Amino acid sequence: MDVSKILSADILDIIFEGRNKSYGAYDLRKTYNKRITYALIGTLIICALLVISSVVANSSKKKVVEMVAQDVNLENRQEEKKPEPPPPPPPPKQEPPKVEITKFTPPKIVKDEEVKEKDEIKEVEKLEDTKIGTVNQEGTKDEGIVAPPVETGTGKVEAPKQDEDYDKVFTVVQIPAEFPGGLPAWTKYLERNLNRDLPVNNGAPPGKYTVVVSFIVDKNGGISEVQAENDPGYGTREEAVRVIKKGPSWKPAVQNGRNVIYRHKQSITFQVSEE
Repeated sequence: MDVSKILSADILDIIFEGRNKSYGAYDLRKTYNKRITYALIGTLIICALLVISSVVANSSKKKVVEMVAQDVNLENRQEEKKPEPPPPPPPPKQEPPKVEITKFTPPKIVKDEEVKEKDEIKEVEKLEDTKIGTVNQEGTKDEGIVAPPVETGTGKVEAPKQDEDYDKVFTVVQIPAEFPGGLPAWTKYLERNLNRDLPVNNGAPPGKYTVVVSFIVDKNGGISEVQAENDPGYGTREEAVRVIKKGPSWKPAVQNGRNVIYRHKQSITFQVSEE
């Protein structure tokens, strides 16, 4: 190769100077950069196709959240009525004291030796402190004792009834507290105010997430002391408490015709499913 061409010649031309360039090695090294570029472009295209297909597959399965509201029956074990003790047994029946009785013997004229001791007529002085009857009976002297009248009854002793405290917090009442408009209005309120997509946005898998919320409904229907008794996660606990605090006043509970303070339990279920 001429000296004038060395500075402008390719390094491969210099290396393969005087060698067989049609053997293959020269061509492989000459097209190396082009083949690397094609390989990288092809790899990028394949990766892009895999990512796009994964996104399309995931978007075809949309998660749907349904809400279920349900009242929870309270069980207040502290206010459970204990079984009433059995009534005391009736007092033993007392027999009235026996009074001495002297048999009345009608007068009869007989010989002295024929008079029996039991038929002997008593002296009048001995009859002053005894009663006259048809038989002889030993007992206390007659001092005007009168047997008490026999009382009849059921034998049950009832405890005095106590007035109920209507200022305490009730957990069991005749008419529980209720959202104004009943369950249909409560469901509509949840649909309008509850962020139903919150568990999905926080990555919740398909399933049911039930939050039980306890709160006080006062005599005027005001809501206070709202607190969740469990936490299924994914933000459902905070969202359930927020919605009840934000809501309107409830209808107060009623006991014996009076509005009373009532602790109510309400469950809210987030149901996440795939279409």
